[in-house]
Amino acid sequence: MKEASKIYLDMNDLHVKAGQYIARLIGVEDAYITSGAGAGMVLAVAACIVRNRPDRLGTFPNVQDLKHEVIVQKKHRNFYDYIIEIPGAKIKEIGTEEGTTEKDLINAINDKSCAVMHFVFDPQEGVLPLDKVVNIAHSFGVPVIVDAAAEVPPRENLKKFYETGADLILFSGGKDIGAPNDTGIILGRKEYVELCRKLGPHSYDKVDGRTRIYIGRPMKTSKEDIFGVVAAIKKYLSMDEKERIKKWEDKVDYIISELTKAGIKNVIKMYPSGFCHPRPVCIPRVEIQPPNDESADKLLIKLRQCDPPIYAYSFRDKLYINPQCIRDGEEEIVAKMLKKILRP
Repeated sequence: MKEASKIYLDMNDLHVKAGQYIARLIGVEDAYITSGAGAGMVLAVAACIVRNRPDRLGTFPNVQDLKHEVIVQKKHRNFYDYIIEIPGAKIKEIGTEEGTTEKDLINAINDKSCAVMHFVFDPQEGVLPLDKVVNIAHSFGVPVIVDAAAEVPPRENLKKFYETGADLILFSGGKDIGAPNDTGIILGRKEYVELCRKLGPHSYDKVDGRTRIYIGRPMKTSKEDIFGVVAAIKKYLSMDEKERIKKWEDKVDYIISELTKAGIKNVIKMYPSGFCHPRPVCIPRVEIQPPNDESADKLLIKLRQCDPPIYAYSFRDKLYINPQCIRDGEEEIVAKMLKKILRP
């Protein structure tokens, strides 16, 4: 990244070559580095809206006369999905709180459908699985976008959703992959990724070489970030994933052991599921039932007021510690602070 800051180059060419390089490493058709998974969602939806209308690349968000409905299962609705509507799309919700059927999806697809958005919150009972979503959507010629922003580890997920048949898959670069925090990656079918890239911040006309300003212009990624993402992906694919997960297990076990020895009760190791907890779900958590009728939210405040501050999260009035961002040795600090505020 430091070296990249000292050179000048064609940003569009860099995006193309960096994306192709990442795609080869992972084993997909193409890839594009974005300024976060949220930016990737905007570009992916925009690409699906104008995929058959190259004359409309510069008309966002005024695209309601085109195919602009994005189908989302009701159980997949979340506080990120409004991003779908930034390029002028409209969310079409299907199913109920109990779940979604194949018939629900079939009946929802019409001449306004531009894409199906699938949020990966597995395992989630009642949700129509991705393979069935892909089969139905593709039978109508409708592409499928997968939001998998926080779905690594396991590392196999970088290719899993693509192999299931999704057309565009969104990942965060700044979570477990370890790239700069303001980056993301779009993986998928070449025709769609190329269109995302064209709508992005560094597009230009191949005929006259003039810069073109499309919806992705405010979503710039620097050359430093692009090199950072490439380096992070190379490193991530070479890591010993089992060893990393074992270290997280050890940190959780250590914290639980220390709290138990201190006489603190109702402390267990758990694995989250669905959208109830921060993703990914393969990482163990320390679950603590607050003692003496004290609320979990009050304990969160106390932990943040520690020196150094400790950031946990709560759900249904229980406190959770995720070891993913705890460096070696820091589990001792976490355990010490927890004992201090939880000891009866």
